Amino acid sequence: MIKENEENIKMKLYLQCSMGASGNMFMAALYELLPDKTMFVDKMNQLDFPGVFIEFSESVKCGIKGTHVSVKVNGNEEISDDIHEHDHHSHEHNHHSHSGQRYGYKEIIDIINGVGLSDKVKHDAVSVYRIIGEAEAKVHGTSIDEIHFHEVGSIDAIVDVVGCSLLVDMLGVDDITASPVHVGFGMIRCEHGILPVPAPATAEILKGIPIYSGRIEGELCTPTGAALLKHFATSFGVMPQGIVSSIGHGMGTKDFEASNCLRAFLYEDMSDEVKEDGSSVFEISCNLDDMTPEAIGAAFDVLLENGALDVYTTPIMMKKNRPAVILSCLCTEESYNTLAKLVLTHTTTLGIRTQRFNRIIMERKVETVKTQYGDIRVKKAESFGINKVKPEYDDVLAAAKQHNVPFQTVFEEAKRGC
Repeated sequence: MIKENEENIKMKLYLQCSMGASGNMFMAALYELLPDKTMFVDKMNQLDFPGVFIEFSESVKCGIKGTHVSVKVNGNEEISDDIHEHDHHSHEHNHHSHSGQRYGYKEIIDIINGVGLSDKVKHDAVSVYRIIGEAEAKVHGTSIDEIHFHEVGSIDAIVDVVGCSLLVDMLGVDDITASPVHVGFGMIRCEHGILPVPAPATAEILKGIPIYSGRIEGELCTPTGAALLKHFATSFGVMPQGIVSSIGHGMGTKDFEASNCLRAFLYEDMSDEVKEDGSSVFEISCNLDDMTPEAIGAAFDVLLENGALDVYTTPIMMKKNRPAVILSCLCTEESYNTLAKLVLTHTTTLGIRTQRFNRIIMERKVETVKTQYGDIRVKKAESFGINKVKPEYDDVLAAAKQHNVPFQTVFEEAKRGC
């Protein structure tokens, strides 16, 4: 198992879904990241899945070497839900594919809960199947208990979900991020008939997740792959900054013009890494070359009194060698409209510029410290392994005046009291 090391380095996972995702691709990619692969294979083959045996083999797609997982039921290889039929000629399932028993939702949950794995692994696997079941039920207009699973109700699909849940647990990753999902386009033939890509249940599962059709014709993301991503990935987007320690290539069954694989990057995330916290700030700005300093100062006061986070000017030279300033007003989304109107009202500008910025904010709190000059409020910031302390200006100034001492004397006394 891969866990945090002594230096408190957190291991995280990035899934590159540039060729979609399926259950067996997901499992093969994570399998490649394991230090002890034999332990995983032995554990899976010892579970109470009658007649089921999994094996991993080398696979090459477009010159890239990776791993393909085979799930055999009673000696016959199952293709799982890797790729549905695209047309009568390109379909790669053999006559044994999905030839076994199909299970309903309650039966699948009983099967998962009956395997000899930890409660966490079983909870994850059940949660993945609930996502699939709820999507199928909505698409077909029935309840989750009455839904009839087709491809995803076979024992090999169940093995994929359980195997992926076990792998995530064995890797011990703290967080999983995935790229936007390439779903493909066109039509597919499955047991319901001919359906558009992404299949209706897959599209339902992928609600709220960034997806795109791309240039590849065919089904690239299956219901199982979509459900695994939805359950395990905490965010979707570009690869976060980190130090990659290993890369896994989980290969699909079909051959396309692009390498049909899911890539998994295991990387180190230092505990003091600086990251955007999801908040944002708006900047409203304009150039002013015909306002007096007094008028600009008055506009400052109006903007600050109406919710501006900060207001400042930057000296510039404009056309015809005119000295001027850029007036900049920072604000939240909630106060944006109000402040934009106030800038237009209280300055001479005929237009404004706006930008939206992501912010990195240190966690802050205010404490009161006792000094020989009285109580002083102190702002403390602690994030990313960085600690800062700053006494409040108004309190320091008031105390300095009251005791007739320099501002800096009170300031340093307050810092020492923290």
